[in-house]
Amino acid sequence: MACACSTLGLSSLGFCRDLCLFRRPGRSRSRSAAPLEVMRRFFCRCAPAAKGSEWRKNRKTPVWLMRQAGRYMQSYRTLCEKYTSFRERSENLDLVVEISLQPWKVFKPDGVILFSDILTPLSGMNIPFDIVKGKGPIIHNPLREAADVDQVRDFVPEESVPYVGEALRILRAEVNNEAAVLGFVGAPFTLASYVVEGGSSKHFSKIKNLAFSQPKVLHALLAKFADSMARYIGYQADSGAQAVQIFDSWATELSPVDFEEFSLPYLKQIVDQVRQSHPSLPLILYASGSGGLLERFRLTGVDVVSLDWTVDMAEGRRRLGPEVAVQGNVDPGVLFGSKEFITARIMDTVAKAGSHKHILNLGHGIVVGTPEENVAHFFEVAKGIRY
Repeated sequence: MACACSTLGLSSLGFCRDLCLFRRPGRSRSRSAAPLEVMRRFFCRCAPAAKGSEWRKNRKTPVWLMRQAGRYMQSYRTLCEKYTSFRERSENLDLVVEISLQPWKVFKPDGVILFSDILTPLSGMNIPFDIVKGKGPIIHNPLREAADVDQVRDFVPEESVPYVGEALRILRAEVNNEAAVLGFVGAPFTLASYVVEGGSSKHFSKIKNLAFSQPKVLHALLAKFADSMARYIGYQADSGAQAVQIFDSWATELSPVDFEEFSLPYLKQIVDQVRQSHPSLPLILYASGSGGLLERFRLTGVDVVSLDWTVDMAEGRRRLGPEVAVQGNVDPGVLFGSKEFITARIMDTVAKAGSHKHILNLGHGIVVGTPEENVAHFFEVAKGIRY
């Protein structure tokens, strides 16, 4: 019998072959959403054993790249000359769709990720912000007191970012099940870091001041972000996202004991809430510089942990255990090397990852200035790999 994953478009990213094996045995099932239950059953059980040995030998490594839409592409730079504001590019429906599809049209990756930003929900939570060229995110009124947190509203994506849902629906239609459509959100601690620090930070002194002097205030903020991001993930899934990546970019600024207090519980909250409403939705977790926290990432309950390039893929596999899938983790700087060098690093990563539960990606986003032809070569090599 044909797998339902192909109907959903998940087979293109390897979900039928690999993510069906990512689902963990014994996970509780929702009795309130029969269609989701059917999908989950297929994810769990349409395993390679149901196919012939020849099929197993010819499985393709699924591949997409973080920041695969961006300034390294000439088409994106040309668009930026006309639309100079990042927020306009990431919040205008037509531009979001066009930019999201730019790498798809050129490279045909197995995953097409929504062009957006992790801070996009902030305006809908009564947290004004901007993203300024050369400076990055600017939070106009940083949150540092209990009264500030009290003013944060629950995020209602249908009201605040309807263009995100519409963009995902359009992307599903444009891609036409030839690739999986991915959404993403920011993790609570990372979002809190931005709104407490007032933007990007080198030392994270302000949020650590809040964490260690007024922990109740920070916990109240983190709880609001966790509930809102779980809701946002569900909205993206309902709108067409077939997997969602959670970015906890700044969690690695925490010591392990502080990660267990200020990040881990809220990641688990998100995963648990999403499992209740969307039990079949694959969730991916990424944080740069995460080598010291891998075992704790496993505790979040996500399906996939995306490794950054500072972690040896084989070691990351061992530390995460057999139940957790991995994504990554070629150094983005490799794309500045020769085509032979790029090929060698891809093959090394794939060999260390093994023949299942792996999505090939970079260990971070594509760097500005990366030669576009080298990205094309990365995809060409990756799509030629067979197990």
